[in-house]
Amino acid sequence: MLLQHGWTVQELWWQVPDDFSQVTVYNRIAWVERQVAQAIDAEAGACRLLIGKSLGSLACTIAADRNIAAAWLTPCPEHRPSGPCSPGAQAPTPLIGGSGDKLWDSRIAESLHHDVLEVPSADHSLELADDAAGSVDVLRHVVSRMDRFIGSLSR
Repeated sequence: MLLQHGWTVQELWWQVPDDFSQVTVYNRIAWVERQVAQAIDAEAGACRLLIGKSLGSLACTIAADRNIAAAWLTPCPEHRPSGPCSPGAQAPTPLIGGSGDKLWDSRIAESLHHDVLEVPSADHSLELADDAAGSVDVLRHVVSRMDRFIGSLSR
């Protein structure tokens, strides 16, 4: 989708340490922030957008501090003392999650005054249990929302 809108894309693939589940929340956040900051810095000022899912949403403070637009899919609010996104983010920041995701907290998401898409009954994978066709419809809806968001940004 980003390529269709003419964006250059740098993908970040996590090499999560084996003991990551034993690491404190603050150290997990620091680890993600280091990974994302290195990727942004490598772009030498060309980074205009961050998109992250789940663990990637822990980079929300970096996006807010650098005034970079961001989209967070299934953000992890319980891993972030301030919620799934920095409340001080000025750049556009949609939050997308499912009401069936035990990590999603719609009250926190709504309190941040960002564009929120809560998919009824969707889990952390943004899928509907035992409903393949419904899950495809969810994906179509999420992709459409992301397409509009990306189209609204200037490269």
